[in-house]
Amino acid sequence: MPGLLVKFGDYPLHHGGVGAIRSLGRLGIPMYAITEDRHTPAAVSRYLTRAFPWPTTGVEDPAYLVEGLLRIGRRIGRPTVLIPTDEEAAVLIAEHQRELREADFGGFLFPPVAPALPRRLASKQGLHELCVEHGLTSPASVCPQSQEDVEKFAATARFPVVAKNREAFQRRQQPAVNGTTRINTPAGLLELARDWGERPGVILQEYLPREQAEDWVVHAYFDTDSAPLALFTGVKVRSWPPHAGMTAMAYVVDNPELADLAARFIKEIGFTGVIDLDLRFDRRDGQYKLLDFNPRMGAQFRLFESESGIDVVRAMHLHLTGRPVPEGEQRAGHRYVVENIDLPAYLAYRRSGYVTPHAPSRASGTELAWLAADDMLPVFIMLARFVRPGAKHLFQLWRTNRRGGTTTK
Repeated sequence: MPGLLVKFGDYPLHHGGVGAIRSLGRLGIPMYAITEDRHTPAAVSRYLTRAFPWPTTGVEDPAYLVEGLLRIGRRIGRPTVLIPTDEEAAVLIAEHQRELREADFGGFLFPPVAPALPRRLASKQGLHELCVEHGLTSPASVCPQSQEDVEKFAATARFPVVAKNREAFQRRQQPAVNGTTRINTPAGLLELARDWGERPGVILQEYLPREQAEDWVVHAYFDTDSAPLALFTGVKVRSWPPHAGMTAMAYVVDNPELADLAARFIKEIGFTGVIDLDLRFDRRDGQYKLLDFNPRMGAQFRLFESESGIDVVRAMHLHLTGRPVPEGEQRAGHRYVVENIDLPAYLAYRRSGYVTPHAPSRASGTELAWLAADDMLPVFIMLARFVRPGAKHLFQLWRTNRRGGTTTK
């Protein structure tokens, strides 16, 4: 049964999509993908059966996006497993399950999650509320409803604080802040808030100092009973921008306590499907604090594979097509590197002197995000598209990251 990579928005250099195409394609599964155009790394992979160029922004009318998916499904012509790579795709699939599942070509296959749950999990406010409801620790947070609320917060809060867009989809429209923004002073907060309007679309959180914290990730696939069929834990060594962005290098590290915490939370909220969690371990109080819940495949999912050859995408495909998922321990000590962002991340971390205590001293193996001996074209297309605009973007992030007032993701 084929797989279809579903993405909405303009981000052609997505290594997670290439990883999913390779993971299933190497097993002989026909792979299809929605791409920005025919010249993206995913579109040129030798393991891709066909690309469907479809430029989108992620803010189109849901009916338009559903009809577009159905049109692609008819061109594939048989039942197909959907693999979302962003929150917009995961939410759309969850909220329009009947139309997508009962299509005339045999329909799409995807986990039968509660329709409203992915949108709530992708929301910073919704996630914080779920953490409070179920007793999972997350950073102390406030969602101001007015400028007056911001002023009251500024007068009493302990700085620095972190500001994030409250809803996941704001980044596609008019984001209040550019990703994760550290604000060092009350005056800095009030100045930034001038552009937020009368109803600020932000969540303000406590700042967890990097010197006292470690960044951990959990990737897993859960069945219809919210039981894990594949569950992996790892630690971030570097991210870009530093300490606030996407994974640049990470290691597989066995963490039974974290695995149990994640599994219990998923069971309590009743989620089914693939997850990508970001947590920060706060050494000051010894607690893991949930920062992000991505209700879909994470870009660095290929860091994790069990000894039986299972990653979360393979687990999902096996389960949705009615086959058992082989058990197996994760490959401890394995390393994942995203080549185009790890070099600037390495230089930034070397400058700061930060070292992740739980990172192994030596890797048992390395998975590169782009370079693969059996699939070389994606890395060349990545370099061609990355060199000029990508380098300019990295410089802008670096410059912003070094400003005194804010730190931007």
